[in-house]
Amino acid sequence: MIKIAIDAMGGDYAPDAVIEGVEQARDLFEDTVFLLYGQRDVINQHLKNRDRIQVINADEVITMEDEPVRAVRRKKHSSIVMAATAVKDGEADAFFSAGNSGAVLAAGLFIVGRIKGIDRPGLVTALPVVRNTKQSNFVMMDIGANADSKPMNLQQYAVLGTYYAERMMQAKAPRVALLNNGTEDDKGNKVHKAAFELLQQTADINFIGNVESRDLLNGAADVVVTDGFTGNAVLKSIEGTARAMLGLVKDAVYNTGVSGKLGGLLLKNGFNQIRSQMDYSQYGGAVLLGLKAPVVKAHGSSKAPTIVNTIRQIRQMVATDIVPGVAAYYAKQQANQQASVDKSVEND
Repeated sequence: MIKIAIDAMGGDYAPDAVIEGVEQARDLFEDTVFLLYGQRDVINQHLKNRDRIQVINADEVITMEDEPVRAVRRKKHSSIVMAATAVKDGEADAFFSAGNSGAVLAAGLFIVGRIKGIDRPGLVTALPVVRNTKQSNFVMMDIGANADSKPMNLQQYAVLGTYYAERMMQAKAPRVALLNNGTEDDKGNKVHKAAFELLQQTADINFIGNVESRDLLNGAADVVVTDGFTGNAVLKSIEGTARAMLGLVKDAVYNTGVSGKLGGLLLKNGFNQIRSQMDYSQYGGAVLLGLKAPVVKAHGSSKAPTIVNTIRQIRQMVATDIVPGVAAYYAKQQANQQASVDKSVEND
């Protein structure tokens, strides 16, 4: 059985939406047990069926206003900390929350812990590809865990992103691109230029060069590598542009009289299809990749359908052994590096 530790108190619509999503997921996935951490009395008021759902009382709640690191260190009995600790102690296979993003990242780093060899775990998410029948989505990493990155971090994101795309999206030899301000090889600042050279030398990825943000949704790559500051800005820009464009279309329809409204009615299914295609929450949450177990952060505004999609995503991660695969890769890398050092010493 797969066991998922869930912060029931995190999110704008918690605990109602979280519990509703968990109960729907429970009915879909018979091999999954759900550990709900939060205020027991509140959770029990919303829980309809306790089958394969365990409620663990957590007296404290880390709010969106709390300073993340301080809250994780001080609120030991919060739902976020207790759920993360369950994963560390082997009581659960994965940890999921829609709560305070910084606190989830801090709990993942300080409690669940990094895979040996990973310098800075990064957040990876899947985004939609439009007007490309051969590719439905791509992954981008980092989207907010680390504002500043070294070339080595970007190289590790490329390897991690490749693992994720292969196992979660069934992409064969995923095309890896570095997000930059131009496609030429010599574009970017010192970090990007150094990262470009490093990615070219990395044998275990299919690096295709630089990519510009305007080409992302057209399927320019399967894995897009960037620093967390840029990645988060691009993600929010895509989300905001999609909302604005749909709003403009809606306004144009309703402001052109009866004929416009009739036309809008005829195109309603098309608009719904576009809205669905641009909704990246259908792929689940953002994964803090590079940790010893899956840690997934969903959007704070997540409702039941997104909770279900995120649980589906976590189950797939556990079933496809993404974390053990990454750990084995870096363990082999370190062993090869040590062997190279030992051989060099012997020759001296």
